[in-house]
Amino acid sequence: MSESGNMTEHEVTMPKADPNDPYALPALMPSSADRAPRSFSPDAFKMPTRRQEDWRFTPVDRIEEFFQLFEASGATKVTVSSIDGSALSDSQVDVRRVAKDVAPSGTVSKPNDRASSVEWASAKDALVVQIHQDTEVPVLITVTGGGLDLDALHLVIEVDDRVHADVVIEHQGQARLAEGVEITTGEQSHVSTTFIHEWTHDSKHVGNHRIHVGKEASLRHSVVTLSGDVVRIRMDQDFGGAQGDLNMLGIYFVDPGEHMEHRTMVVHNHPECKSRVVYKGALEGKNAHSTWVGNAMILPTAPGTDSYELNRNLVLTPGAVADSEPNLEIENGNIIGAGHASSVGRFDDEELFYLQSRGVPEAEARKLVVRGFFGELVEEIGIPSISGHLMATIDRRLAKGETEDMQHVLEGN
Repeated sequence: MSESGNMTEHEVTMPKADPNDPYALPALMPSSADRAPRSFSPDAFKMPTRRQEDWRFTPVDRIEEFFQLFEASGATKVTVSSIDGSALSDSQVDVRRVAKDVAPSGTVSKPNDRASSVEWASAKDALVVQIHQDTEVPVLITVTGGGLDLDALHLVIEVDDRVHADVVIEHQGQARLAEGVEITTGEQSHVSTTFIHEWTHDSKHVGNHRIHVGKEASLRHSVVTLSGDVVRIRMDQDFGGAQGDLNMLGIYFVDPGEHMEHRTMVVHNHPECKSRVVYKGALEGKNAHSTWVGNAMILPTAPGTDSYELNRNLVLTPGAVADSEPNLEIENGNIIGAGHASSVGRFDDEELFYLQSRGVPEAEARKLVVRGFFGELVEEIGIPSISGHLMATIDRRLAKGETEDMQHVLEGN
């Protein structure tokens, strides 16, 4: 090393990469998590347009009312009970309303787009459902729309450490609803949450789920969307400690003119956590449109990650469009696995031929194929009363769908 004046020259040594941890040193480019703003203030977000990545599949002109602060109507009704109608004890399930900025409300991350920040700013308060003890019978939260006056609902579901609980959230009626949901599962808890959307066909629902899975906890998070003019649900999740297990399931059935959009973001931020995301949808009729965008991020702090995401779409009639986009962002080389797959297609000709060759009528064969397409996910939800209801609803939709357009697809024209 030599010195000249005020300048010091020295040898530059380039760092060597660790093959087990290629991101041990800060990456030169920020990750998508670093780039994405999070704020309770709508002013932190630009007005959504189709030119923005998060909104390019969304018919923003049909939900523009969700992007500006509004006076919530308060017409949405929410009830909490056991799914069999039996009473809930306060020692088992605590249900209370709090100011939206009083914990546990507002403690699971922050709003991550303009719609979710507008929901937060427009909601009058938060409904907290806190589960303290194991539930032998699922807890049922019923959300009933109060008409087309714009409303906001903020729901917080919190489960204590080492508690086993099932929660079903049913959405029904007519609504224009901005909904924010925060879910926190305690350490070593085992939880399932099932969200069902059966709105009227003129309803609009823009929702945001922010999910925190506790250390050594498991969560099965299911979303079933069966009707609504526009339904857009974004889900963002992270882990609170090592060895968390997340299973995200989704089912959607899109009618003519409807838009159903589901976006999942799984962040692996602790070691040895596992995630599985499986979404399946069926579409029938002109301008039926579905969008699934699955994102998984594996941070440098998450060695031993095991992650996979899958989306399958079954197009039943001409004129329907399904967008499917899986994404992986891996910042850690020491993982068990990370993968994704997606597909869009019509009926499997071989399955139909097999059934018809054994004497099953064509219409019944078609129903059986679609039932099989959804059946595995429906059963995995794991709540018999819900599974039976969903399969009955799917059967009714298939019976309604026996049209000339359906025959057109079956004939391969």
